[in-house]
Formats: sequence, structure tokens, C-alpha cells
Amino acid sequence: MKIRRIYAGELALGLALPWDVHGETGGLLARQGHVISSETQIELLLARGVIADTSEDAPRAASEAPSALRMLNLVTAGLALVLPAIAAGQAGSHAPLLPLAQLVDEAIALDADVALACILHNQGAGDFAVRHSVDTAVITALLARALKLDDAVIRSVVLAALSMNVGMLARHAQFQHKEGPLDEAERAYIRAHPQAGVNLLRAAGVGDAVWLQAVLQHHENVDGSGYPLGIQGAEIGVGARLIMLADRYCARISARSYRKPLLPNAALREMLMADKATLDAPLASLLVRELGIYPVGTFVRLLNGEIGVVTRKGLSAATPHVQSLIGPRGARLDVPLRRDTRVDLHAIREVLSAEQAGLQFRPDQLWGRSARV
Repeated sequence: MKIRRIYAGELALGLALPWDVHGETGGLLARQGHVISSETQIELLLARGVIADTSEDAPRAASEAPSALRMLNLVTAGLALVLPAIAAGQAGSHAPLLPLAQLVDEAIALDADVALACILHNQGAGDFAVRHSVDTAVITALLARALKLDDAVIRSVVLAALSMNVGMLARHAQFQHKEGPLDEAERAYIRAHPQAGVNLLRAAGVGDAVWLQAVLQHHENVDGSGYPLGIQGAEIGVGARLIMLADRYCARISARSYRKPLLPNAALREMLMADKATLDAPLASLLVRELGIYPVGTFVRLLNGEIGVVTRKGLSAATPHVQSLIGPRGARLDVPLRRDTRVDLHAIREVLSAEQAGLQFRPDQLWGRSARV
């Protein structure tokens, strides 16, 4: 087996990769069989100096449909390389973020429901700091699309979501695992990270005002209680207000070393109640409309006793489409059964945690080819 760099001539649109592709540090960037669906993916694979782990006579992989899950895994792997370079002050290190933001948009365009499902069911991909930024970028992009913002603005806001915490990257893992209250020095460090992030991005070469503003303001609150500026209302850019909502939701549904994740519907309810004074009310309502009361990926029990997973948004926020995996008597079903929760018998009775549901499945069993690993 030879370890070598990929040559530009080996990558082309529509090509299924004939080998697993790894980054310089050994992390997997794309699996064998991943279909290249855009020029930005080619740019990413070449720009990050990825290497191919293969033999000279490796067979070409069979062509298959693009996968939103694979795209987002590629974003996560790429971001894990880019953020440390920006945090280290390397000039020009922001450039690979551009194709990563494009990949987020392409994943959503391919299958927005799979992109949302990844937030709940792909939490093992990368460390928390990186994965959380990707999750936040997905929801931010969905909200920005719903607002029909200009494409250039959407790109800038997604770039901001991907890089929002670069100013505290060095200590993010420490805060993720901290169980007790923060001391004064730690609080000061956290409150300073938006400005620190802007400084690092500028040093890397970022001059996009929308991007930098969103990073600087993503912890500001509409009532003026946020940081680092303490501005309020319309003084906060729309990009920052979108990221703030996405950031808070994704943080609540993510597991921490010291607490279990909130159920998705409980996370939304807590935000709307406990955080009401700090949120932009119209945008908070938009978040609920876009995610639904039962966001895609949520485990649920139906009135007939079946247990399944919310797989698609429905006609209303309260009536998503579900695929049942466990029957009313507790036996695993041979095949998933599609349920329309508008039907009384299949209405949602309750939301379950992953432990309560006790379900194991491959994403492509429920979402098809666009969720293949």
C-alpha cells in the first residue's frame, strides 16, 4: 500500500472515489465510493493537502448518489484542520473555509432533512467544538434561506457560524467538560472570545464585514444583556441573531460530560420560555417553523404504541412524518413503516430519549441514499 497525495487529474465531477481519502494527520475526509458532486469538493480535497490511502491496482468504486451525510462529514473533517490554523495566526488560513461553507449549502440543497438529522444522529463525528460549529451552520443556513437573504449574505453568515468560536478554540474542550461554575478569569475569557475570533480572522485575511460582524455579535441579546458589546435590538445584525438561535439550540441538544442532552422539543420550549427576553421573537418563531415542534431525527412514541423516528417535516409543525421501527408490542419491525402523524392512530404521544427508544439503525435505512455514510 502506498501513501501519496491526490493528483488534480484524479478528481472529477461525478466520480466515485476509488479509495478512502485521509488528511495529513490521518483523519478520514471521505470514504471510498463518495461521489464528487461539485467543484468546491475538488477544491477542498486538493486545498487541504489530503492524501489517498490506496494501492496502485485499487478498483474504481461503483457510482452512487451523492450523500448529504458524507458532505457534512467532509465539512467536519475539513473544519478540524482549518480552525487550528486560523487560531495559530497563519496568514491565508481562512481560504479553505469557503468551500466548506459551500458544502454546507450543497448538503442542505440535496436533502435538508438529512442535514437536520445529522445534528441528532451524527454526534460522534469530530470533537464537540468542530461538530457544534457545523451543526450551528446547518441551522443558520436553513433560517437564512427561509428569510430569502441574498446568496452572498447567506454565505457570509454560514462562514461566521463555522468560525464563531475560533477565538476560544484552545480552551473549548476544557469548558465542554467543566462541571462546576466558571471562575472570574474563565468568564472573562469566554466574554472576550468573539472579539478574539474577529482579530484572528482579520489576521488570517478575512475582510468580509458581514462575516466579521456576525462573529463579533453572535452572543449579543436583543435586550442588551449579551456580550461583548451589550448592544440590543436592531443594533445586532441579522446574521448574528440567526447564529445565536442556532447556537443555543444545538448546545442544548448536545450531550456534555456533566449532563445529558435535552430532548429536541424540550430544548425549543426552554428557549422560548427561559430565554424569551433575549431572543428576537420573529426569528424564534421562524426557528420553530423550520424545525417543527418535533425536529427531524427526534425519537417518538405514537398513540398506537409504535416507536419511531421523525424523518421529514410535515404540513404543520406538529404533524411530521415518522418511520416506525418498533411495533405496538415492543418487537422490532422487519421494515420501517411510514406514518403520517395527521392520522389519529399515528399521532405522536410523546418524545423519547435515545436511551428510552433503544433503537439502532443506519441513517440510509430511513433517509435513503442521501444519508449513506
